[in-house]
Amino acid sequence: MEQQTVDIERKIELSPGKTWQIALFSLNNTSTNLFLAMMGYVSYYANGIAGLGVVLISFILTGMRIFDGITDPIIGYFIDRTNGRFGKFRPFILFGYLLMAMSAVVLFMTTHLVPAAMRPIYFILIYSIYIIGYTFQTAVVKSGQSVITNDPSQRPMITFFDSTFIMFAHGLVAFYVSVYLIGKYKTFQSRELFLEFVITVIIVAGFCTALAILGIWEKDNVKYFKLEEGKKQTIHFKDYVAILKHNRPIKMLVVAAAANKFAAMVYGNATVIVMLYGIVMNNYPLAGLIGIIIGIPNLGIIFLGIHYARKVGQKKAMVVSTWLAILFQSALMLMMIFCDMTEISLKNFNMMTLAFFVIFTLLNGVKSLTNNMVVPMIADCTDYEYTISGHFVPGIMGALFSFVDKSFSALGTGFVGIALSLIGYSKVFPQVEDAMTPQLKFMTIFFYCIIPICGWLITVFIMHYYKLGKSEMKQLYKIEKEQGLGEK
Repeated sequence: MEQQTVDIERKIELSPGKTWQIALFSLNNTSTNLFLAMMGYVSYYANGIAGLGVVLISFILTGMRIFDGITDPIIGYFIDRTNGRFGKFRPFILFGYLLMAMSAVVLFMTTHLVPAAMRPIYFILIYSIYIIGYTFQTAVVKSGQSVITNDPSQRPMITFFDSTFIMFAHGLVAFYVSVYLIGKYKTFQSRELFLEFVITVIIVAGFCTALAILGIWEKDNVKYFKLEEGKKQTIHFKDYVAILKHNRPIKMLVVAAAANKFAAMVYGNATVIVMLYGIVMNNYPLAGLIGIIIGIPNLGIIFLGIHYARKVGQKKAMVVSTWLAILFQSALMLMMIFCDMTEISLKNFNMMTLAFFVIFTLLNGVKSLTNNMVVPMIADCTDYEYTISGHFVPGIMGALFSFVDKSFSALGTGFVGIALSLIGYSKVFPQVEDAMTPQLKFMTIFFYCIIPICGWLITVFIMHYYKLGKSEMKQLYKIEKEQGLGEK
């Protein structure tokens, strides 16, 4: 295959990061995911303790997702204009954490004390402050990787550490809530439960935030911001229009990520999980156990995937893992169509159970790669932008990605509800105890298999037009020795 070239006007000094720096910086993403996991239970507090109606709280949370997306370009703009003595990223990490911590305490501890008529407005106001803090920290997740390492052979390591830490964060929160907190307080209508929950998350997330600041400390320096000596970069909103117009890789990456995100929000929807495990398989407890069972094998698959990405480049690894996801998802779809899924059981282990776990383990491993590989690829697009325009704008690159990511999150949730209303579930979602019907089985296969396969096919098609493969990335950097980009 003939090597392609990219249009560049300047080259970048290669500045690899240390493994411990990359690992610690990834804990910034872990911190935000701890808060995200906690906020997954906010509807229980808002409804059971604060007395807000189910429909009302659903509308509020949907509106907050939209607000969350809108804040991304604004925060990204300020990140790109920040080059102070405390760095470009550390202030946003710290203030983001402080805003989330303070707003979480106020939200969960005082909303129920406000007069009933004022509670919705009060809840929206405090939640909005939380969203701003959340955007502060998540914007750095997407943009800070541009300085933690600009060696493309190292950037897949970000995927490895992110996937590992996030998996443990969400798994431990689920265990902490379902086993410890509910075991201790018995019900989500306990104020003490939420007090202990919030304090625990604030402490653990604070520890992760401190380590993340330590990890990026050395690299959060003006000498790594690709600024010409003696000059200060001035970025205006109008510059973003030009950047997005000529930077084709970021546009292609955003479309690919949007297709992935929409698929993930559909097949990962809580109602779809109930339909799959509770109705089609008639074994809902398996939904909570399967993550623990396949956790270690998944890490092995992710490790192999990252090793492959460091060898062949992130673009090729992304395409290969996506094709594998399509293959394994198709195998699972055939199993759901032609086999009796109720035979899958840990109590009566059989060949059906073995086949399911093998396919499911392989599928989830490559899905983790497909979903997370796009994040460090944002940094590749940032470096490419610098080589063609001289603008170092990790903030807007990450903000554009996050805006689309969050927008499609909301679309995926709405899509599931609309599709279910077409088969008679307009007032209530499918429940674990519901009987299997042909309509439910088809809709489960549609949500869990067909939609992700379609999303991944779009991703593969779009990645054909994403030109920052390994050889193209190599052209962006000043390399003195050929072992520079992961070659040995």
